[in-house]
Amino acid sequence: MALTIAAVDPTVGGVLVFGDRGTGKSTAVRALAAVLPPMQASDCAYRCDPARSTEACETCRDGGTGQTKATPVPVPVVDLPLGATEDRIVGALDLERALTAGEKRFEPGLLARANRGFLYIDEINLLEDHLVDLLLDVAASGENVVEREGLSVRHPARFVLIGSGNPEEGELRPQLLDRFGLSVEVTTPTDLATRIEVVKRRDAFERDPEGFAAGYDAANAAVRGTIMAGRQRLRSIAVPDATLEKAAQLSLRLGTDGLRGELTLMRAARALAALEGDAVVEWTHLARLAPLALSHRLRRDPLDEAGSAARVERAVGELEAAA
Repeated sequence: MALTIAAVDPTVGGVLVFGDRGTGKSTAVRALAAVLPPMQASDCAYRCDPARSTEACETCRDGGTGQTKATPVPVPVVDLPLGATEDRIVGALDLERALTAGEKRFEPGLLARANRGFLYIDEINLLEDHLVDLLLDVAASGENVVEREGLSVRHPARFVLIGSGNPEEGELRPQLLDRFGLSVEVTTPTDLATRIEVVKRRDAFERDPEGFAAGYDAANAAVRGTIMAGRQRLRSIAVPDATLEKAAQLSLRLGTDGLRGELTLMRAARALAALEGDAVVEWTHLARLAPLALSHRLRRDPLDEAGSAARVERAVGELEAAA
């Protein structure tokens, strides 16, 4: 649900998936590429949106070939490996061209590849601090600026950030944690039927990967259609003042810092309503999404042993009872 909400409305702010090892976190994120509708893109290195000239690169803005030729392409889902260098992420001088032809040419990095798509970081809690700062700057501005080796390059880098990790291996920096719109806690399934089904599907995939994938083509197409319909309905979804008041009351009750919590909750609830074909955002949408939008924004309470998601659910129940 969190991933499809981010696909419908990227302004929600990304998804953080934390939980036990071996629970399919990375598999689920990488599978997102198979259900995303294609996008119209220019033929430049950054796949600019032909309909948004203000967010285009210099080539497209100057009337280059990228602006005149648009084709449908898959939405990128780019992996950022833990060992990636800063040059690999932001881009750098094309050394081969510089040495062979004496030309200074920019070689785009992972941020360029992820433009208008999804940037996935596995084990994000182990990412080096200077790379975290870099990602925060680019995610906030939607633009990557490279000033090095005589190069001065500025290009669009608007992406949905998705991170996953195991909390036992280290916590996430608060600055990065707050940037994620939604957070999901994944635990190892405890019911026997689910565990058996997971093992059977994994075994079936290993025996016949192509046949297994083909068996889910119809299901993938259904999810793709739901996402496309949700995007079309998103602008028409109404958010009444009474619903906004409930979101603000919930954030106040939980003591979240700033206003990012209720903004995210409102955007996510609107996307969920669009996905489900509802015309108006109701309290039921807020209640379902509150643990995802608010649990990672709570301050630690040494007097409360309950987990953050449990604290949010308790606050939701108290607000319902008060009404």
